[in-house]
Amino acid sequence: MMLKLFKENIRIAFGSIKTQLLRTILTVLIIAIGITALVGILTVVSALDNTISNDFASMGANTFNINQYENKIRNRGGNEREVINPIISYPEAVAFKTKYKYPFTETSLSFTATSTAEVKYLGQKTDPEIKVVGVDEHFITNSGLETSLGRSFNQFDIDNNTYSCIVGSDFEKGLLKDVNPIDKIISIRGARFKVIGVLKEKGSTFGNSQDLRVLIPIQVARSLFTAPNINYTVSVMVSKKEVLDQAIDNATSTMRRVRKLSPVRDNNFGVVRSDDLINRILGITQYLSWAAWIISVITILGSSIALMNIMIVSVTERTREIGVRKALGAKRSTVAFQFFIETLLIGQIGGLIGILLGILLGFAIATAMSFVFVIPWMAILAAFATSFCVALVSGLYPAIKASKLDPIEALRYE
Repeated sequence: MMLKLFKENIRIAFGSIKTQLLRTILTVLIIAIGITALVGILTVVSALDNTISNDFASMGANTFNINQYENKIRNRGGNEREVINPIISYPEAVAFKTKYKYPFTETSLSFTATSTAEVKYLGQKTDPEIKVVGVDEHFITNSGLETSLGRSFNQFDIDNNTYSCIVGSDFEKGLLKDVNPIDKIISIRGARFKVIGVLKEKGSTFGNSQDLRVLIPIQVARSLFTAPNINYTVSVMVSKKEVLDQAIDNATSTMRRVRKLSPVRDNNFGVVRSDDLINRILGITQYLSWAAWIISVITILGSSIALMNIMIVSVTERTREIGVRKALGAKRSTVAFQFFIETLLIGQIGGLIGILLGILLGFAIATAMSFVFVIPWMAILAAFATSFCVALVSGLYPAIKASKLDPIEALRYE
């Protein structure tokens, strides 16, 4: 009996939706926009989280870098004086590598020689946007990189300053297209380099392509690119995660010894753990999620008011119909239930359209920004719950109003 009544109410609800089609479409659209905003932004945020996690997982959570500064914003306000740390020079980087002999660690030195190199091959040349990085034999493993063709640098290449290079995967699509890149000779700044390896594709992080780069031995890079104040990066990979904290403490004291800092002085360099960086960035994306919720709540508030409005107008327009139903013996609860079902139907149709549009929007933005797309189940659940609550809140007052109508007055209404 209950099921039959429920089916009958749904049939009546669809009938009345058809008679007020334009008004219903507009209300559904308002709800859909709110849900689209919620699902779309949450989809992009979860895609961003995923991408960052994947990017940094490849770095390995067991690495840390010694940089000029930590990744903290240096405070200039208040009474604090901005601390200017000296750059990490080549002699300091080498001294650190020589002195730091902690078990289960591998230290690599590197520096960005230029970000605007022009690379030539057989008379063809690239746009001047190639990054050239001077590296040692441990750089590739410490950076979580792999070669898809050829080999990595070995001790011999670095110690003997061989003019060999490893290129990013974009070279296979561009300058070295349709040829096997291995053993080909490319020229940078007039120097000829033999390609010994091609890196696996990394894609781009925050708009910077990771595949438009050339790695060359560090001493060769130093002799070709002689800029003043070159800042070196020291990267340490710890093969046993359990000793990571002790390895960092030991590295800090080693670097202090290299810089001859007295015990009372603060560190004038930064130690940055790769897992610190990811946690910090994921912390920022959390604010984006909150922003998504706030935007959506405001939009959904507007849609719930619109939905309540359409249902109140509907009650007023159908006063006569309600009077007939009550005169024929319909209970207050039956009348209320009918209007309630109608509101829920409109709410859920809006929710479904919003979820579909939101996922499509999120997918489009994630694809455009090269993020790793994931279906945001949490956002979908949240959207269903939200559209249900909107319908619940919007439907209560009109349903109660309809159920309280006096049948005599209602029949007289014209």
